[in-house]
Amino acid sequence: MAQSPRPQVLITGAARRIGAVLARRFAADGWHVVIHAGHSAAQARELAATLPSAEVVEADLLDLDAALAMIADLAGRLGDWRVLVNCAAVFRPDTAEGIDPAIFAEAIRVNAETPTAMAQAYLSKARARGGKRVIQFLDQKLLNPNPDFFSYTMAKHAFDSTVRMLAMAAPDPATRVYGLAPGAMMPSWDQAAEEHELSGRMNLLKRLTDPEELADAALFMARGWLASGETIYVDSGQHLLSQPRDVLYLARE
Repeated sequence: MAQSPRPQVLITGAARRIGAVLARRFAADGWHVVIHAGHSAAQARELAATLPSAEVVEADLLDLDAALAMIADLAGRLGDWRVLVNCAAVFRPDTAEGIDPAIFAEAIRVNAETPTAMAQAYLSKARARGGKRVIQFLDQKLLNPNPDFFSYTMAKHAFDSTVRMLAMAAPDPATRVYGLAPGAMMPSWDQAAEEHELSGRMNLLKRLTDPEELADAALFMARGWLASGETIYVDSGQHLLSQPRDVLYLARE
């Protein structure tokens, strides 16, 4: 494809759900959006066709070599790749009573190891005008933990630690590394819509948090006004509570 005159952003897991909301928001703001898909390539292509400037790349984030090859390819051909949004994640149930080894291995690879390695490769190889931005998707569970989805939460804690370390290590003072931590925002796991209507309001404001608010926060971070290493929580105050279980289960009690 011809080099886009627009600033470029890669959003992982952007074929659906929150990632797709982000893709549409960046596209509406004039960005060329690189939509990463792992197992939703058809949906990614459908989304790309609706945006003014977009393309699709594919990589299974369980395959670290494939993910890094994707970063190297984009770094070699994108001339103003300003933002990497590590949004993709896996969310599978296990408990504090016993880690499921397969669930843990997948969670630590997809939710922590691979996106961290991708961020490192992006920061070292990409070309961007005015500094680079990395946005690592975290979770309000960092400050409001519960024992459900145990491996997922462990991986997100590991991923959270990379935000400040990568920010400290960045040699270019114009570079920013951020965390973005959402709360309950869309139906998750096996939730029915009516269950989410209840669980999504389990926050201080007792409101459903609009995914567009998360997209607005990501776009604000992309402009680099916030100090590097900082995290924004977009969850209507859920992280300020102490909830003994995931709201998915609290809504069923």
